[in-house]
Amino acid sequence: MITLIKNAEIYTPDYAGKKDVLIAGSKIADIRDEIMISGQDVQVINAEGMVMTPGFVDGHVHITGGGGEGSFRSRTPELTLTQATMSGVTTVVGVIGTDGTTRTMTNLLAKAMSLREEGLTCYCHTGSYQVPVRTLTGKMEDDIMLIDLIIGAGEIAISDHRSSQPTVKELTRIASQARIGGMLSGKKGVVNIHVGDGVRGLSLIEQVVETSDIPITQFYPTHINRNRALFEAGILYAKKGGYVDFTTSTIPEFLEEGEVKSSEALARMLDCGVPVEQITFTSDAQGSLPDFDKQGNLTGLKVGEIRSLLEAFREAVFVHGVSMEDGLKVVTSNPSDILGLSNKGRLVPGKDADLILMEKETLNISRVIALGREMVHEGNALVKGTFEYDFLRGF
Repeated sequence: MITLIKNAEIYTPDYAGKKDVLIAGSKIADIRDEIMISGQDVQVINAEGMVMTPGFVDGHVHITGGGGEGSFRSRTPELTLTQATMSGVTTVVGVIGTDGTTRTMTNLLAKAMSLREEGLTCYCHTGSYQVPVRTLTGKMEDDIMLIDLIIGAGEIAISDHRSSQPTVKELTRIASQARIGGMLSGKKGVVNIHVGDGVRGLSLIEQVVETSDIPITQFYPTHINRNRALFEAGILYAKKGGYVDFTTSTIPEFLEEGEVKSSEALARMLDCGVPVEQITFTSDAQGSLPDFDKQGNLTGLKVGEIRSLLEAFREAVFVHGVSMEDGLKVVTSNPSDILGLSNKGRLVPGKDADLILMEKETLNISRVIALGREMVHEGNALVKGTFEYDFLRGF
């Protein structure tokens, strides 16, 4: 199938002006001022008045569901295909969170493969909150080296009453194993770190970097906007060369307790001189959003939503004055670079044809194309997951 998209304003994510884009199969074949091609097998889309961006890369999604902090009934549901595509997300990285017992690596890998079969690009990390890390093969290096879909480790929890309270030595060993596995297989082998509300914040990662040969870029800490103190520590951490990730899923209670909205966090970090390339947004979709009292007792629970990624991007641009280019980088090229997904995150000939067409004035999604296949058409899901259907239809 050949698709020609004409007259869109292109963000690669850098602004490239009005261009035509040619898609052949699952790849971007050409981008030029004007492309003339015709034939029975050519679909032509007139994107006048639209902006075209890379498909979003969400590097932290609980694709098999998460939660469980409120007992078994609080386990959250799996991610569906259209939850992602309707939000402009064409690539996701699956993780396991608190529950490393009933949310297993075999389950995670099977879900990743099913999302791939439905049309989404999906990878995953090996492990969960717990240390020692529970892997698929029994060895972290083997998971990363021998299984294509596994690209790193995590999410390992620190500074959190739900974590295994890993030591500097244990975290150093995890980072070393992930790094070696990545080097030997051409992957980044990053260690995705869940940072909780604990007073130690990022100090455990910093101790690993100070006392070993592990570079700071081996770690990919998330939830850096969860409170003001952690956010301020994150600014200093990023200025040392570290990556920082802001979680876009939130609830009013978290914001009242001091969480920094991801859109505001991005604007403030840029104002503080942190290079945009070190910052990302992730949704934490399908993960639980638990609220605990000072004694660690659960007081409330909601579910993260992947659409929050799109909402945070829009808010960063429209409310906080972040440029389109910078707003896009934190959800496209930055996560693809940090995670080592070389075919993702940019509109460049030869890369995967993952792209979004948005209305220029509102940044509402009109079309989403994943691997050359149109998934969303005029704001409606054109392709649905295998078991997605209208529940009320049977009544």
